[in-house]
Amino acid sequence: MIKLLRYIMCFSLFFVAVLPSTVHAEEYQAAADHALAFEVSTGKILYSKDPDTKTKVASVSKLLSIYLFYQAIENGTLSMDTQITISDYPYSLTVDSAVSNVNLDARQYSVQDLLHAVIISSANSATIALAEAVAGSEPAFVDLMKKQLEEWGFSDFTLVNATGLSNSFLGDNIYPGSSTDDENMLSATTVAYIARRLLLDYPQVLDISSQATYLFGGYYYASTNAMLEGGTYARTGVDGLKTGMSDTAGASFVATTMENDMRIVTVLLNATDGVENPDNRFVATNDLMNYVYQYFTLKSLVAQGQAYQSSSVAIFNGQKDSIGAVAASDLHYVLRLKNTEPVTASFTPSASVFAAPIEKGSTVGQLQLTDADFIGNGYIGDQPSITMVAKSTAKEASWPVSWWNHFVRYVNENL
Repeated sequence: MIKLLRYIMCFSLFFVAVLPSTVHAEEYQAAADHALAFEVSTGKILYSKDPDTKTKVASVSKLLSIYLFYQAIENGTLSMDTQITISDYPYSLTVDSAVSNVNLDARQYSVQDLLHAVIISSANSATIALAEAVAGSEPAFVDLMKKQLEEWGFSDFTLVNATGLSNSFLGDNIYPGSSTDDENMLSATTVAYIARRLLLDYPQVLDISSQATYLFGGYYYASTNAMLEGGTYARTGVDGLKTGMSDTAGASFVATTMENDMRIVTVLLNATDGVENPDNRFVATNDLMNYVYQYFTLKSLVAQGQAYQSSSVAIFNGQKDSIGAVAASDLHYVLRLKNTEPVTASFTPSASVFAAPIEKGSTVGQLQLTDADFIGNGYIGDQPSITMVAKSTAKEASWPVSWWNHFVRYVNENL
C-alpha cells in the first residue's frame, strides 16, 4: 500500500510538472520598472505598468533614429545604395570597447550596410554616421528627432544624441547646452508609439531585425536580440526589435512577435536586476508575451465589403433614395478573455446627403470602433477606424425626375 501511494505521488508530481503554466491576470506583474504591451494593428494596450514616467532608455532610443533613417530613404535624401563616408567622430568611438560597435576601418559603407549594423547589433558609430548623412551633424539630427516627437504630440522627453549613449562617451561632440552626464530619456508610452509607427510605416524593418547574424566589412556580427531563432531565449514568432543597456539605464528590450495571427509589441524598461543579469529582460519579455497570448485574442468586427448594422447613406436625385455603405478594409479589435463589455462601432457619413451619381467604391464615411475596455491609457494613438465606401453605383435620376428634384430643393432652400 505504501509503495502504491509513492507511485501515485511520483506520477502526480510528474503530471503537474509537464502541464503548461498559467499566468493569473490579477497576479501578473512585469519584472521591470516600466512596461507596456500592445497589439500593433489596433494599438490596443494589453498591459501597462508605470508607462508615462520618463526614464533613461539607452539604445532603445535608436528606434526613433531608425524611423528617421527610413523616412530619409522614403523622401529621397538617402537610398540603400548611398555610400556614407565615416567621419572622425563616429570612427573614434569604434576604439572604445565600452561602446557597442562594428569595425569601420574601410571608412566608407552603404546605407544598407550601416542600417544592418544599427538594427541588428546596435552599432553606435553606424548610427552617428547615418545621422550625419541625414542632417549634416548629429546635433542637427537630434533636432529632427525632437521635432518628430513633437509632431506626434509628445513633450516630456530628453534627447541629447542619436544613439542613447551617455554624453560622457562623446567628448566634445555633445549636443549644445547639454551636460556630460546627460542621457536620452523617454517614457514607455513614447517608446511604444515610436515602435508602432516604425512597424506600420516601415514594416520592412523586420527584414533586418529578424536576422540573428549578418556580414559587415568582412566580419560576422550577432544580433543583440537573444529571442530570435537560434538565440539563448529563442521564441517562435519573435522578429525584432531593439535592445538597450547601460549601467544607468539598466537592461531594456522592445520586442515584437507574431503569434496566433496577432502581432504585439512589448516594451520593458529597466528589467529587474538587469544590470547584474542583462538576460533578465528576455525572461521578463517571454513572461509578458505568455500573459498577453493567454488573455487576449484578435477578432474581426467587420470584414472588408461588409456593412455594419445595415449602414447606408442617403442619396439626392438618384434612382434610389439610399445605397449601402460597406467596409473598405477589415476592422479588427482585441478581445480580453472573460470581458463582458461589448465592442461596437459607430458609422458617420461624410455628408448628410450625397448627390447622385455616386460610383461604387467612393468614400462615404468612417466607421469608428467604440471600445470601453481600457487598460492603462487604452490605446497607443486613437482607437481604430476604417473608411466606408459605396456598395454599389448610385445612378442619377432620369431627366424629368432630376428636374423636379432640383426644383423642389430650390424651393425648400430659398422660398
